[in-house]
Amino acid sequence: MKEPEYNKEEAPTHQQSLDLINEMISKAKKSYTSKGIASMVWGSLITFCGLVNWVEIHFKKDFGDVWLLTLVALVPQIYFSIKEKRSKNFIAHNEIAANYIWIAFTLCMFITSFYFSYFIRGNVAPLIMMLFGIPTFIIGGMTNFKPMILGGVFCWAMSIVSMHTSAEIDVLLMAACGLFAWLIPGIILWRRHKKSMVAHV
Repeated sequence: MKEPEYNKEEAPTHQQSLDLINEMISKAKKSYTSKGIASMVWGSLITFCGLVNWVEIHFKKDFGDVWLLTLVALVPQIYFSIKEKRSKNFIAHNEIAANYIWIAFTLCMFITSFYFSYFIRGNVAPLIMMLFGIPTFIIGGMTNFKPMILGGVFCWAMSIVSMHTSAEIDVLLMAACGLFAWLIPGIILWRRHKKSMVAHV
């Protein structure tokens, strides 16, 4: 009796499996989010907008709604997301989730600012800084990156403080959130990425 034919392809060895996992991790580390670029873009924008807003209030100037610049952050976010999908066969679930979190955060920021500008006259700073902490804390937890976890907590602490401060101080607190929650952690991630690239050359 003829024995049934089986797939003759050999199962991957233990070493081959480890190499595949390491390759996937390496690709994930090269992502827009993992490099820290997303954090640096957001951190730079929020810090800049906060400082410009402080100049407006302190020196009684009007440069328009400078916070609309935060929409600029969507451009590199979408661009790099599309680029990575086209250039990589493997995209970690964390990367996909992080990209959607940043995009959702940007839209929520815009909707909240628009709502307060046209329908409610009040102190929006506590709510905005509360929103700052959400993507920071979640992404920090997803990646086990303590500077961003602490950054999220810092944003929430500043949100509470801003309930008792003037508008002039509030915008400085928002600038501080951009600096400590995103810009500095982003620089740390970028330096780690550069070191890992040198190590693998």
